[in-house]
Amino acid sequence: MDKWNLIIDVENCTNCNMCVLACQDEHVDNDFPNYAAPMPKHGARWIEIMRKERGQAPMIDVAYMPVMCNHCDNAPCIEAAEDGAITKREDGIVIIDPIKSKGQKHLVDSCPYDRIWWNEELEIPQTWIFDAHLLDEGWKQPRASTVCATGSIIAKKISDEEMAKLARDENLEVLEPEKGTKPRVYYKKLYRYDSCFIGGSIYAKKNTIIDCIQDAVVKLKQNTAVIAEIKTDIFGDFKFDKLPEGSGDYQIEITADGFNKKSIDVVLNESVTLKDIQLSK
Repeated sequence: MDKWNLIIDVENCTNCNMCVLACQDEHVDNDFPNYAAPMPKHGARWIEIMRKERGQAPMIDVAYMPVMCNHCDNAPCIEAAEDGAITKREDGIVIIDPIKSKGQKHLVDSCPYDRIWWNEELEIPQTWIFDAHLLDEGWKQPRASTVCATGSIIAKKISDEEMAKLARDENLEVLEPEKGTKPRVYYKKLYRYDSCFIGGSIYAKKNTIIDCIQDAVVKLKQNTAVIAEIKTDIFGDFKFDKLPEGSGDYQIEITADGFNKKSIDVVLNESVTLKDIQLSK
């Protein structure tokens, strides 16, 4: 049967927090029997916007990534729950029973993504329920996606085969796939949040005049092998992205017509913006 999935475009998220507010508006002080008890007004973020700043001035980018319950197919929380307190519906949605889960605080630690919150007043674990109560009433999307002004959050109810094809076609990824939880929340352009870049600007100076060098060839090497090659833009800028954090030693090799070749060694732990690079003749 068709199952629910969520697709989040990291590049389009602007941190407006409308999805966060919609979740709070729907659940704070509202009880939905068999789905979820009221959400606390303070101290819980069933949907949360994570922020990642990469690089240094003047080349910096900031990405925002909404995170929530991943509604995993191999959910560790289901295995950890006692008395069937957490179940997965046939449509893929994971529900924490607000009655059966009472007192089971250990379920908070069972989630590898830290997406289960403890309601101290009610003594129950809680998480984002994909607005299952609304979908069961005929809604076509959860509120998080209906209020998203940039369309960065979209829910799809399709077969697993169709979702797998969509993930391949659009290069969608899940968070920490090595954990084997098989999340149903997918991310587009996740590299904006979980990868690094090496960037910089290339210029030449004649007397007091500074010129940006366009179309300089910049090669990225690791262990003497060229792994990427680009040309500088009109501002003399270049940027190698989608590099793994902490991936070690790289070498930048720069060539431009009429100028001497230049090489720069870079140790990559987090994103690196190189100081302006001057070429000489």
